[in-house]
Amino acid sequence: MRTVATQTLYWMAITFVLFPVLIVLGIYMRTVQSGGLPGLEPWFYAMMTLHGVGMAGVWYVASMACVAHMLQKYVAPSPAVGRLALIGTVVGVILLLVCILAGRFAAGWYFLYPLPFKGEWPAWSTVVYLVSLTVLGATWLVWTLDLLRAIATRFTLGEALGWHYFSGRSEPVLPPSVLISTVSLIASVATLVAAVITLALFYLELLTGAPNDALLMKNLTFFFGHTLVNLSMYLGVALVYEVLPEYAGRPWKTNKVVVVSWNAVLVIILVAYFHHLYMDFAQPGLLQYVGQVASYASAIPAAVVTIFGALLLVYRARMHWNLTSMLMFLGLAGWAIGGVGAVIDSTISANLRLHNTLWVPAHFHTYMLGGLVLLVVGYFYHLCQQTAAITERLAWQRLLVTVLVVGAYGFFLAFYLSGAWSIPRRFAIYPATLAYGSTLARLGAASAAIFLLGFLLYLAEIGRRWYRAVKAA
Repeated sequence: MRTVATQTLYWMAITFVLFPVLIVLGIYMRTVQSGGLPGLEPWFYAMMTLHGVGMAGVWYVASMACVAHMLQKYVAPSPAVGRLALIGTVVGVILLLVCILAGRFAAGWYFLYPLPFKGEWPAWSTVVYLVSLTVLGATWLVWTLDLLRAIATRFTLGEALGWHYFSGRSEPVLPPSVLISTVSLIASVATLVAAVITLALFYLELLTGAPNDALLMKNLTFFFGHTLVNLSMYLGVALVYEVLPEYAGRPWKTNKVVVVSWNAVLVIILVAYFHHLYMDFAQPGLLQYVGQVASYASAIPAAVVTIFGALLLVYRARMHWNLTSMLMFLGLAGWAIGGVGAVIDSTISANLRLHNTLWVPAHFHTYMLGGLVLLVVGYFYHLCQQTAAITERLAWQRLLVTVLVVGAYGFFLAFYLSGAWSIPRRFAIYPATLAYGSTLARLGAASAAIFLLGFLLYLAEIGRRWYRAVKAA
């Protein structure tokens, strides 16, 4: 299992390189929206595509790598499949860079049909983009199936989902992190299969010229994209269940409430994406109501049970508040705050006004940057510190966490205020009537720069530990 740990260190290195670059692209976009860098404005949509697909991909594989590392405590993931995922991801990223930097492919990370076929970019860049997603999706699907295979060697499906707790049995003991991983990986298989179908339909149209059904393509794309991003968050939450008890000095065990909540997630998360299709009036009306109910329901089982569980875990505990425990606790807070923003947006009457405004990137940046990212980098530090055992500078760690939080929440605030004032999203520049959108974009760019400074301080803190862990691997 030493190989899986070594691969996790490689995944960390990839994340440490790509994440700051993608932050810079985000700062670039908000700067263009503020009226700066007019000479680079023609690159806006290509960079928006790279930033979006890059961030979604980087944090999905980072959370998968952490879960693979965490699972090796209980089961045996295949190192060979882990290598395949690593190589496939590198190849996919290279193809992605080629189609965007050389071909200026700019259909956005959702590449909503039929936009990939209608843009001003060359046709070859569309093909390379689709091939890039095919390589990424295929290797990630194999990786996901292998982790499920590993879990199945020790637990039956019912045991991995905790169903034996309903009959009063407590054996085999199921760690909550394994339960949440199982739920997330099963749902991930469904979303990655949807991605395969979507890509096959794109290729079929490329080969035959026969147009696809636009509503079907949109449903498939959002089922894949929206759900996968949410599942990345749940993989991050699995890490909290595994690691935070070590810092609290208390166990966090599976019980019936935890089993019910996370089994409910398995069903609810698959239909919550309908809230992105409220404006598609050809969609049967019943599905729109299912989307709203599922969006509300998805907030209760997982988030409420987890957050109350975390609060009870740390209440009056002899907590060791270091970089890992602080980041994980704040990551749960970011998940909760972003989740409230998402629930507001999923309310049909509110969505009529917030749809396609900057409220949308506000909520998903909150639970991705303020939630998942903090959980994963907290686990990264936990892993490296366990091996390196370097004396911790707790005051310095509190300072760098403060810089991260100030930058992140200033960045989110600019988005939320923009959304509340109806500033549209996906606009490279704003008309004179929306000039206040430029002012808020300037605040967003400055805050993102502060967050980048905080992440560089984090890299300085974890760098020696990562190097020692690599030498020890």
